[in-house]
Amino acid sequence: MSAPLTARFGRQLARNLAVRSPFSRSYRAAAAATATTLQPSHFAQPQQRAFSGPQRHFKGLMPEAEDPAPPAEPEPQNVLTEPTPLEEEEYHQRAEEYLEEVVGKMEELQEGREDIDVEYSAGVLSITLPPNGTYVLNKQPPNKQIWLSSPITGPKRFDWVVAGESMHQKEGGGVGDWVYLRDGTSLTELLRKELGITVGLDPDAQ
Repeated sequence: MSAPLTARFGRQLARNLAVRSPFSRSYRAAAAATATTLQPSHFAQPQQRAFSGPQRHFKGLMPEAEDPAPPAEPEPQNVLTEPTPLEEEEYHQRAEEYLEEVVGKMEELQEGREDIDVEYSAGVLSITLPPNGTYVLNKQPPNKQIWLSSPITGPKRFDWVVAGESMHQKEGGGVGDWVYLRDGTSLTELLRKELGITVGLDPDAQ
């Protein structure tokens, strides 16, 4: 084959290959269009799943948790449930001495107040103290008690009780007072609160 024919044949072959080749101009244009249409955002991205295991909470031990302190025991208290036995003569003596002491305290209070009235006769003591009202204290020999009628706290019956005398204390070391056994109210304390007088307890009670 002569040189002109070879050159012509070569140019024809190059044109044919350019038409069919994927690298031809039309192929490259189509590929560019496709690449423009398909953006990276069109491709689904794999979702990442967050794995979380069960949370475990551990409670710290407090310093006293392993060996907690025992609960505090209540202090023993003297529960008054019954009166102290009294002979009839002793009862009259203690009741009269107590009422006479109340009369003396009220008469002292009466010196500074003209509106207070005190009357004591045959074991019955009547006290008028404004603005409270009238109090009545009287002996009850059959029950060996002192009865009180108060305009503030109402009626109460008090027995002679020696408190504080127990197996751990020496005999005769208790303190005697007139006590309302139903709720443990002390007549001496009640008169102090309502009448404003202080009647001495009997530390030598036996």
